[in-house]
Amino acid sequence: MLIQRRPDIPSSEITPRTIYLDRRRFIRDSGLAVTGLGLFGGLLPLAHSASAEATIAGPLTSSPFSTDEALTTRQAATSYNNFYEFGTGKEDPVRNAHRMKTRPWTIKVEGLAGKPREFDVDDLLKLAPLEERIYRLRCVEGWSMVIPWIGFPLATLLKHVEPLGSARYVEFVSHYDPAIMQRRKVLDWPYSEGLRLDEAMHPLTLLTFGMYGEILPNQNGAPMRIVVPWKYGFKSAKSITTIRLVENEPATAWNKSAPQEYGFYSNVNPDVRHPRWSQSRERRIGEYHKRATLMFNGYADEVAGLYAGMDLSKYY
Repeated sequence: MLIQRRPDIPSSEITPRTIYLDRRRFIRDSGLAVTGLGLFGGLLPLAHSASAEATIAGPLTSSPFSTDEALTTRQAATSYNNFYEFGTGKEDPVRNAHRMKTRPWTIKVEGLAGKPREFDVDDLLKLAPLEERIYRLRCVEGWSMVIPWIGFPLATLLKHVEPLGSARYVEFVSHYDPAIMQRRKVLDWPYSEGLRLDEAMHPLTLLTFGMYGEILPNQNGAPMRIVVPWKYGFKSAKSITTIRLVENEPATAWNKSAPQEYGFYSNVNPDVRHPRWSQSRERRIGEYHKRATLMFNGYADEVAGLYAGMDLSKYY
C-alpha cells in the first residue's frame, strides 16, 4: 500500500477492548433493524451503508494460524485505510465509501476452470463455515496492524470451480463505479491484483467477509476481499467482483503504475529496499516506536517453501 503520512491517533478515539470484541451486538449506532440468522453461522445479510455494523451470528472457529499479538483498535483499522477508488488520503475511504452498495453483489469465477460460476455473495457464504484469524497486515511505507479477520480459505472456493491444469495464476478484479468513485486515473481502473495459483491455494490466504466480529465495513473492502498476510497490503484486493484463473502472470494495478517500485510478488522482505525508503522497520498503528520488519511478515515458517530457489531480490 502507498502511504502518504502517518496518523497520531488520540486515546479518546480508541474503541475500548470490551466494545470491539463484543460479537453479540446486532446493530450499533446505525438505527437499522436487521433480523435473522446468517448463512451457516455467517454474516447477517446487509444492503446498507458503511455505517451499518452487523455482528457475525453464531460461534466462530478460531484458527491455529492466528497470532497472539495485541489487536489494533477497530477505530484505527476502519478509519485509516488505503482504498484509492474513494480518495488517496487515508481518511477519505471512511468518509466516502458509504456510497457503495454491497447488495445485490455477484462474483464471477471464470477463466481456466472446469466449473466456472457466478455467485451471489450470500450464496458464497454457504461454501464453508467461517473462522476468525488474527493476522498482521503490513503496508509498504512502514506501518502495520493486527486485525481479527473473518472468512474461509480462498482454496475452498477455487476447489469448488475446479482449476484446469493450465491454470497457473489467479487474477482479482475489484468493483469500479465512476459515478461514485475516483475518476482521475490515479491507477488503471478497475483495480486488479494477482497471485500465483499455489499462493492463492495456500491455507493462509483468506477469503474475507468480516472483521472484529462484524461484517466488513465498505472502506475495508465489503462485501468480500482477500487477505494475504505475508505480502504487502495492496496485494489483498478489496470489493472483488471477478476472480479469473489464467495461464500467464496477470498485469496488476500497482505493478503497471510503477513496476520499479511494486513487484508482482510483493512479499514482505526487510532486505529489499523500496527505491524511496527502507522496509527494514515498521510502526504498528497505536504504537510510537518502530520494530524490526519480519521476513514474510512473520509467516516464514508457513510460506518460505513457496519460493525455494527464487532470488527474492529479483522477484520482489
